[in-house]
Amino acid sequence: MGHTSPSAELINQATELRDLLNQHNQRYYVHDDPVISDSEYDQLLRRLQDLEEQYPQLLSPDSPTQRVGAAPLPAFKQVRHELPMLSLNNAFDDTELEEFDRRMRERLKLGAEEKHQSTLEYACEPKLDGLAVSLLYRDGVFERGATRGDGETGEDITLNLRTIASVPLCLSGDNIPPLLEVRGEVYMPLAGFKAFNARAEAADEKVFINPRNAAAGSLRQLDSKITAARPLELCVYSVGISEGWTLPATHVEILNQLNQWGFLISPLLDTAANIDACVAYYQKAKELRATLNYDIDGIVFKVNRLDHQRQLGFVARAPRWAIARKFPAEEATTQLLDVEFQVGRTGAITPVARLDPVFVGGVTVSNATLHNRDEIARLGVKIGDTVVVRRAGDVIPQVARVLLEDRPSTARAIVFPEHCPACESALSRIEGEAAVRCTAGLICPAQRKQAIKHFASRDALDIEGLGDKLVDQLVDAGCIHSLPDIYHLKVAELAALERLAEKSASNLVAAIEASKQTTLPRFLYALGIREVGKATARSLAQHFGSLENLQEADEDSLKSVADVGPIVAGFVRQFFTNTDTLKVIGDLRDAGVQWPDIEVLEQAALPLSGETWVLTGSLNTMMRSDAKARLEALGAKVAGSVSANTTRVVAGDKAGSKLAKAEALNVPTINETEFVEYLTSIE
Repeated sequence: MGHTSPSAELINQATELRDLLNQHNQRYYVHDDPVISDSEYDQLLRRLQDLEEQYPQLLSPDSPTQRVGAAPLPAFKQVRHELPMLSLNNAFDDTELEEFDRRMRERLKLGAEEKHQSTLEYACEPKLDGLAVSLLYRDGVFERGATRGDGETGEDITLNLRTIASVPLCLSGDNIPPLLEVRGEVYMPLAGFKAFNARAEAADEKVFINPRNAAAGSLRQLDSKITAARPLELCVYSVGISEGWTLPATHVEILNQLNQWGFLISPLLDTAANIDACVAYYQKAKELRATLNYDIDGIVFKVNRLDHQRQLGFVARAPRWAIARKFPAEEATTQLLDVEFQVGRTGAITPVARLDPVFVGGVTVSNATLHNRDEIARLGVKIGDTVVVRRAGDVIPQVARVLLEDRPSTARAIVFPEHCPACESALSRIEGEAAVRCTAGLICPAQRKQAIKHFASRDALDIEGLGDKLVDQLVDAGCIHSLPDIYHLKVAELAALERLAEKSASNLVAAIEASKQTTLPRFLYALGIREVGKATARSLAQHFGSLENLQEADEDSLKSVADVGPIVAGFVRQFFTNTDTLKVIGDLRDAGVQWPDIEVLEQAALPLSGETWVLTGSLNTMMRSDAKARLEALGAKVAGSVSANTTRVVAGDKAGSKLAKAEALNVPTINETEFVEYLTSIE
């Protein structure tokens, strides 16, 4: 039977869907920066699949329905999978799951009347939300690991996988095959994700938006030491190629054998005697989801018997014998009742939506972030609107979109404050930045708790025992009003607080006393000067040698420091000309906080002294700020534009006009891989 030809409109629709899905694949797999939810992506893919099934003429080799993910990052050695790593087809409701079962029974010539009998058993396991990997073992020893990549070719991440405790470096047990490829998902448990982000936030470093991004970003580090510091786990779900092993009769038996050899498998792995049991398993897992210590976005059902799997075979991008029953998007609709404005440690003013409480993502949500003024404008949201709230895993709930058709006549605009809501100080916004900030610094009461937590953190004054909850308690009790008050706390005063015994109070006072002996870089970092992280604090200390020299420096002198540009110089100068700030520093020194002056670093002794570098495009293995800090620590100046005086240009992904100008001026350029290798060779 022939097919009618698609109209020009349908051809354009298919082309647009392919381009859109490919863009989302690129963001998800390569850049770890998705901008739509999995459910939204699945719906787009379903629309394209429907079009291609109705009009086979629309099917093209580059269609996202024919491949998985995107090309591997060029920074890694490529690995060709001997057996492709395929994706899974999805079911979005019980009816589609039952339709899948019907197709399986028809192809296996099992009658429809046998639907509720134990003639077609399924393996059931949660679909972890992480990064799919392949691990190759030769004679039981881990030899190579790779990402899924595009399904045919992945990225060699062997060194990074070796750092994960749940990846066995050597298999144990009997009858280990001489060649074995195991496939699984690397993910970041929620507890580890929370702890990692808390440490990153305390150190004023980048936090991850969700555990999936955290896992993917951690595995795509060229420096395996970074991966080793991340709380990752591997859970295996299948085998690829193997030699010298007579496979068991079922998928579940394979996983149990892998578990005996040392691999982590899902504790929720189970079998279902028929499709009705699959539906029951899905409902049970859906209820358990909020209690798990890891993110799952659905359940995978696989025909359990391997002989049945072989008989059923594959389609272009997926096995016929498996399907993922996805969970519904963690979204809910509610009303925006009001908007309040909170002040963070660095003075950033964050609008917070107060919502009519709604149950979403396993919890009742009454607040959600609106991020900043630009996000409010983008959403077009007003107080009184009906909004869609999204929550996934441990991520702060956010307002995803507005249902404009439900807007009431009483809806009113959200008015951003002109002064700090906590201290009435002036607000400022730097050109090109989304955040609006309070300029009061340490004297702003809303910033006080965060400033104290930062001051006591490990990379600052490192006051052991002065954690976030205790800081909240001390400030709320009126024991601490500013940073110097930390050094006047007494054992009796602390011991009188709830949940703080005298022994703990004594240990804390001892830790506070010990923190008085510090270093100039640590002290500068602890002060929480805007945009002054650990690397910049170190550069300032090494350049000026003493706090007095730094306080007297004008902006031109500050800009001569390797890690300091005009904006940072302005922040530093503003900080040290504020009389309230100077009083805080004086009181800290009077309380006994001290450090030795350091010998001013001779810039000429550094390997990149006198050189000017330019970074352009996006980097995949490190943040731009980290790359800049590493160059400046080696003596280089990092400029924002290319000129004839530029020493070298580092060209990341999607490098544009700066790369073109470098080529026109014959300025040497290197890619990210070459850049990392160069830094490693001279650091």
